[in-house]
Amino acid sequence: MTVLVDSGGANIASVRFALERLGVRSELTADPAVIRAAERVILPGVGSAQEGMKRLQAKALVDCVRSLTQPVLGVCLGMQLLFENSAEGDVSSLGLLRGRVARLPESPGITVPHMGWNTVEFTRATPLLRGLAPDARFYFVHGYAAPVTDDTLATATHGTRFAAIVQRGNFAGVQFHPERSGAAGAQLLKNFLEMPA
Repeated sequence: MTVLVDSGGANIASVRFALERLGVRSELTADPAVIRAAERVILPGVGSAQEGMKRLQAKALVDCVRSLTQPVLGVCLGMQLLFENSAEGDVSSLGLLRGRVARLPESPGITVPHMGWNTVEFTRATPLLRGLAPDARFYFVHGYAAPVTDDTLATATHGTRFAAIVQRGNFAGVQFHPERSGAAGAQLLKNFLEMPA
C-alpha cells in the first residue's frame, strides 16, 4: 500500500490522481501506525516550511517520518522538509538530509518564485531516474531551494543551481511537481513505486 502523509498540502489530490493513472491506490492518513505499515510513503506539501513543520508537529508525525525504513518520497515542500533546516521562517526541519534550504536569489530576468517548466541535469544514474531522458522537463513552483550536496541526483538552474532530485538511503525528494510534469513526472513516480520496499 502507498500512503500519502496528511500534512495539509494543497497538492494532495493531484498526487493521488497521478498515482491512480498509474493504477495505484493510495491512502491519505495522519495515523502513525498506518504510515509505518505502508510499503511506500509520499510526503507532499505546498506552502511554507514553518507551516509544514507545524502541521507535522501538531499531528505527532515528526518522529514517525524520521523513523521510516520503507521508500519515502518528498514532493516540493515535502522534499525541503527532509533537510536540516530552512531559511523560510528559520525553522528546524526533519534533518534526514544535510543542508539548509535557502531563498532563491532574484536577479535581472529571474523572478522568484520560480514557476514553470525547467530541465534538470542528472548528476548520477540511479533506479529512481530510470527511463528519464536527458532533456526531460518538469514543472516547478517554489521560492526556496535546497543546496547541491552529495545526496543530489539531479540539479536545475533558475538564476542559481539547486537540488532538483535528492536521495539518501530510503529517503528521496523532488523539488518539482511530478504529478503536474506529464510523462516525465509519471515515469519518476513509477520508478519510485518500483523501488524495493
